[in-house]
Amino acid sequence: MSSTPAAATDRVAARLERARSAARQVGVDALVVTPGPDLQYLTGVVKHSHERLSALLLPVDGEPAFVVPTLERPGLAGSAVEAMDVLTWTDGVDPHALAASRLGGVRRVAVAADMPALHVLGLRDALPGAGIELATPVLRELRMRKDDAEVAALRSAGAAIDAVHEQVPGWLVAGRTEAEVGEDITRAIVEAGHAEAAFVIVGSGPNGASPHHEVSDRVLGTGDVVVVDIGGPLPEGYHSDSTRTYVVGEPGGEVRDVYAVLQRAQAAAVDAVRPGVTAASIDEAARAIIRDAGYGEYFVHRTGHGIGLEVHEEPYIVDGNDLLLEPGMAFSIEPGIYFPGRWGARIEDIVVVTGDGCEAVNRRPHDLLSC
Repeated sequence: MSSTPAAATDRVAARLERARSAARQVGVDALVVTPGPDLQYLTGVVKHSHERLSALLLPVDGEPAFVVPTLERPGLAGSAVEAMDVLTWTDGVDPHALAASRLGGVRRVAVAADMPALHVLGLRDALPGAGIELATPVLRELRMRKDDAEVAALRSAGAAIDAVHEQVPGWLVAGRTEAEVGEDITRAIVEAGHAEAAFVIVGSGPNGASPHHEVSDRVLGTGDVVVVDIGGPLPEGYHSDSTRTYVVGEPGGEVRDVYAVLQRAQAAAVDAVRPGVTAASIDEAARAIIRDAGYGEYFVHRTGHGIGLEVHEEPYIVDGNDLLLEPGMAFSIEPGIYFPGRWGARIEDIVVVTGDGCEAVNRRPHDLLSC
């Protein structure tokens, strides 16, 4: 999601103000955000958490500040954080006390969900009069509604992973192992423009009935159904995630019949997406078709998950989630049917809610592809 320095600074300022407003509405006095997707979203800064505290301090009333070890201060050069008050500290100084001194007499502090316990407990001790809670209820409201630049990044990610799936049939050859196919896919994901391959699932035969199988030394055989679920982040951080199901050779009658049910279920869920309907209703649109065909017990996971700077984030497309969909929300639609010990199948696209429906960022065919 490239932009000019001025545009990036304006975007950060707007996101910080939205975060302040959202925190104020729920009575939170300050947000403390350590490295991770939330910090990247709010500031554009990409860092890793470790024992030395780095954190954005965002009081609802007052200016933001950034705490960082002195030895890491040069890494902030050119970032929007440089416009803030940057508080540096050296080994031997208590960074939690430094953060607390800047926050003042706050009563409710919300911290990033992935903040290490070392820092959560340090802040608790440095702010004995304050309650510590998760910032997730505040930040998810911002992050699950993608702006135009984020949607464009998801489109790019979708096109990149589609280019990899286009090559997959040539690698699914009887006599090769899942691991060998996985190596080809991993290399292609990076060549297609991703920063890395975040996950590669090549589930052949009975392994395809395990939704989170990765790869193994199992040798592909003629007639195997193969689930290929792959994705990763582009350099700017937005992720791809797409699943297609293949067959080595020609599928049998049972496979064709079950897969036809799965295709109808996935298409029905996509067709059901529009503003104002619940996330749960999208799950039910897919699940009802699979259930009515007699395969309900073999659909063992939710229909989808949100995606953006994380592969899995809000909103979750699952029974019981009464969240009303809004334009800009992005998530997967990936029903599956899995027969333990035999085979499985899944179809997954990423969709973005539009003003009157949705846009799929993945464009590869949904047919069961013979290799």
